[in-house]
Amino acid sequence: MTEQLRLSKRMSELGLCSRREADEWIAKGWVRVDGKVVSELGSKVFPDQKVTVERQAAAEQSKRVTILINKPVGYVSGQAEDGYEPAIALVKAENRWSECKVENEFHPTQLRSLVPAGRLDIDSVGLLVLTQDGRVAKKLIGENTDVEKEYLVRVEYTKPGTLPAGDLRLLNHGLSLDGKKLIPAKVRWMNEDQLQFILKEGKKRQIRRMCEMVGLRVVGLKRVRIGKVRLGHLPEGQWRYLRDDEPF
Repeated sequence: MTEQLRLSKRMSELGLCSRREADEWIAKGWVRVDGKVVSELGSKVFPDQKVTVERQAAAEQSKRVTILINKPVGYVSGQAEDGYEPAIALVKAENRWSECKVENEFHPTQLRSLVPAGRLDIDSVGLLVLTQDGRVAKKLIGENTDVEKEYLVRVEYTKPGTLPAGDLRLLNHGLSLDGKKLIPAKVRWMNEDQLQFILKEGKKRQIRRMCEMVGLRVVGLKRVRIGKVRLGHLPEGQWRYLRDDEPF
């Protein structure tokens, strides 16, 4: 017989919501299994059982916002640390980009449960995603995510001459961090001192550590794309809402 799964895990697998959202909806009686309301946390279901959610859940989910920030140097992605402000501190009415195309009116309640879907180092700039939507978080930072992230990286070579072609190939595939082989990347020169990195993973300070291993020092790092969503002309320190027609 097929093994049962936690209902919240099954809802996440079906793309209905995140596990945290699932637990909230179950507790509110907004989830049905084969047509019957299930309100007990920790309930289990078989994979072939039909899971549906009430309209209230869909309505609540539709109000959840996803925000794109052009993060400056000196802000941390998540909670405040070592005296540095979190990027969410930039999300206020006066910092909203004047060219934001979404008609949402900003309200401080949108800061509730707004969390970073991925990180960007304190000394890096560019596209950072903050979301209240568990589906977006799962797509960008879930276990099986394969969403590309594109970076422009200004570098200096710390050895005589120029970076050998073999070391550029190593940046594309062949390096290991923390004892694990890195997933193949796409790395190429944009000009004499700037590389383009396209990664499908995001280990802590990954690009800087990769560069160090081949004698490159990173002097500037900017994330310009996550999946199909580009930073574009969003000014540094400003933010906008993700549009409904912008899937990652």
